[in-house]
Amino acid sequence: MVQQAAGRRRALRWLSAGAVASAAPMALVACGGGGDDAGTSSSTSVSTSTSTSSGSCSVIPSETAGPYPGDGTNSNSSGVVNVLTLSDIVRSDIRSSVGGLSGTAAGVPLTVTLKLVNTASSCASLAGYAIYLWHCTNDGNYSLYSSGFTSQNYLRGVQVTDSNGEVSFTTIFPGCYSGRWPHMHFEVYPSLAVATSGSNDVKTSQLAMPAAACNQVYGVASGYSASVANFAATALSTDNVFSDTSGATQLPTVTGDVTNGFAATLTVGIAA
Repeated sequence: MVQQAAGRRRALRWLSAGAVASAAPMALVACGGGGDDAGTSSSTSVSTSTSTSSGSCSVIPSETAGPYPGDGTNSNSSGVVNVLTLSDIVRSDIRSSVGGLSGTAAGVPLTVTLKLVNTASSCASLAGYAIYLWHCTNDGNYSLYSSGFTSQNYLRGVQVTDSNGEVSFTTIFPGCYSGRWPHMHFEVYPSLAVATSGSNDVKTSQLAMPAAACNQVYGVASGYSASVANFAATALSTDNVFSDTSGATQLPTVTGDVTNGFAATLTVGIAA
């Protein structure tokens, strides 16, 4: 199925690297990526829980994809933006640009592992689903959209859940831009074959980075200087996405340090 999907993706047209590289810078608010969810409604669901002898799992809230999804549902200055149609977007290391574009995002290494489970079936692992993850750079900008970053598509990638329902991405710790708690976006698709447009997903949500990990990175690691003041001016309890639940089911467990990098893990529950 992966080979068929790869062939399908190659057949689809993508904005050429030249067209993207020549795109005029976009006027975006705050920190290049700021205002991430402004003007886009958030459809937060009420979480339901399923208890088992080994624990419990909850439906993760549905959240806005924001204005920078790059999943074919909106445009930048060059037209519709859709990295999901790129044959090489299916990858575990998302730090470099693909599809003829070049560039690698700098930042503290971070491995993100998501475990997809079915809350409607005793928290059973969901294998064969596709998860698209994307987030901002260490200085709060989004590839393909932010001024100066339209010729990059890094920090975006797709993985297919294994027999344990897990996917793992190698990326960088995201920066904090004005108006939002540090976060990552993701979309869940029932299969790789339909992971070609954001309109086909079965869940859109976000990860909230834990404060303890943010405090280890911001003000310590190079490239995150803008995050210091932005992080000090925000709170999880007042964030326009996480304030309803304070990220109860969206806070991953994060271990590690700036020198050796971090690892984040989160169980993502959906009613499949």
